[in-house]
Amino acid sequence: MSLGMKTGSQKPAKTPTYQIPPRLTSGADLPSHNAMTSEQIQQRIPHRGNMLLVDEIVSETADSIVCRKTFRADEFFFDGHFPDSPIVPGVIQCECCLQAGAILLAGRSGDVAADAVPVATRMDGVKFKKMVRPGDTVEIEATLNDQVSNAFYMTGKMKVGGKLAMRLDFSCSLSSPAPTPPSGSSRPDQETST
Repeated sequence: MSLGMKTGSQKPAKTPTYQIPPRLTSGADLPSHNAMTSEQIQQRIPHRGNMLLVDEIVSETADSIVCRKTFRADEFFFDGHFPDSPIVPGVIQCECCLQAGAILLAGRSGDVAADAVPVATRMDGVKFKKMVRPGDTVEIEATLNDQVSNAFYMTGKMKVGGKLAMRLDFSCSLSSPAPTPPSGSSRPDQETST
């Protein structure tokens, strides 16, 4: 009885091949309209040096912002996370979204004092969907969902190659910056030895 099987020389069955989409490797892969530079970003938020995690602002409306960040292979956190298989830590991904939200708030006229410092008060529903690696350029979105007095409720998303890598809901409030202590003196919250 034949079940449709041929005997003798048969061609081997083809195994399906899957195309892995290329990862973004430069900011040139994402569209940009009137992007803001690092200097303009630093005028809006106090983050500096290694902790400034937004490279440019791609677009902005009254209630949402899209930013971009390229993770260089020499970022400080790749040394230990993980040396043989580096990935961007989840806390850094969250911080990227928080900074995008802070930039959005600083750009809103009337809601934010010029010297206000954004402080995260809550993160909920954090979900990681895709690993972010050295060389990846991510698109960071922050959307303002609601404002109650000095509390701002937002949603953040990070995408790699147009695909969702992580998302979170977060809230923040704005506080006055701490006064800078005079040179050579300690802050009141620091212990001094005698």
